[in-house]
Amino acid sequence: MNSEVQQKAFGKYATLAALLGQKAALELMPEHEEFKVVTGKVGSMDLKKVISSVETAAKRNELINPDIYRETHALYHAIIEAAEGVTRGKLSVGEVMRTVGLSFAAVRGYPYKDPNEGEWIAVCFYGTIGAPIKGKEHETLGLGINHI
Repeated sequence: MNSEVQQKAFGKYATLAALLGQKAALELMPEHEEFKVVTGKVGSMDLKKVISSVETAAKRNELINPDIYRETHALYHAIIEAAEGVTRGKLSVGEVMRTVGLSFAAVRGYPYKDPNEGEWIAVCFYGTIGAPIKGKEHETLGLGINHI
């Protein structure tokens, strides 16, 4: 058994897509061109709206099959893990905090050299979050990765 795991920088690619957009991420990491990517924006930290924004984009752009439960389930886990990164583990900040320009990228593909490892999904959020005082926000980033 080979103890060395060979994989592509899946999370890094998702992060670059959230930060710079899909085209720029692909220019920097052309070896990831076979991955499916969806990008978008979320204007609220209400967890239901965050999940809904990413889920709707993923379904509309056929990143996941809505009829296959495990695909939606994997996406949810990746979204929540990424949202926890943005909110420092406090998912209930939606009533207190405000965000400005929160972008996301959802990426699906085979990050491991061995296709038997299966498909994975990564979600990255990047933007600003802060107290409800305009102009006092700070940058934040969250990444979630889950197997499908």
